[in-house]
Amino acid sequence: MKVSKAQAAENREGIVDAAARLYRQKGLDGVGVAEITRDAGLTHGGLYRHFESKDALAREACLRAFDWTITPLDGLAAAGAGDADAASTARLHALVQGYLSADHRDHPGEGCPAAALAADAARAGPEMSEVFAQGVERNIARFMDVLPGEDTAARRTRTIVTLSSMVGALVLARATAAGNPQLSEEILATLRGHLTAPTDAPGSTAEGGSGSGQSVHAKKR
Repeated sequence: MKVSKAQAAENREGIVDAAARLYRQKGLDGVGVAEITRDAGLTHGGLYRHFESKDALAREACLRAFDWTITPLDGLAAAGAGDADAASTARLHALVQGYLSADHRDHPGEGCPAAALAADAARAGPEMSEVFAQGVERNIARFMDVLPGEDTAARRTRTIVTLSSMVGALVLARATAAGNPQLSEEILATLRGHLTAPTDAPGSTAEGGSGSGQSVHAKKR
């Protein structure tokens, strides 16, 4: 039976969405074509009607995964109303707490592709590396918009430091969660406290110190 253009487009989107989720959950080499198409509700052969190869799908799925957002910011518009810096600080804290939460740690298939796929992307060749770099640049641009008013170069530097710290902490928290849950929680709590500490406080992120390490309750995305 002939499939309409609209249905074909919907099927293609379903494949990309399934692949983006499964790759983050199991890694680029941990998922086969059959599993992706089955998750999308299609047959194995359906994938190659939309993509020239599994690698082509992986690149598109990786880019799609970067559409993910750290945490919803609905309801934060009123935070620090009338004070742009206070509003930016409230959004930054929500992003940090949402990213470094147990919920995000425990659901990689629904979360950040940088933490889930960076090592795989580094081994997958220059084409995947280029796609991954595009996604990372997109995240940097988004995150820069959240930071309080500094000049562009300073905000980009702070963004790279903050994002890299969060990604690294999440990777370590996931790697230790099964073997040492207490350590995993400590890593998340320490980085939440450090990255949300006042920038003028001794040992704060802005000064390059170790941070307070105090626990901050995580919010679900």
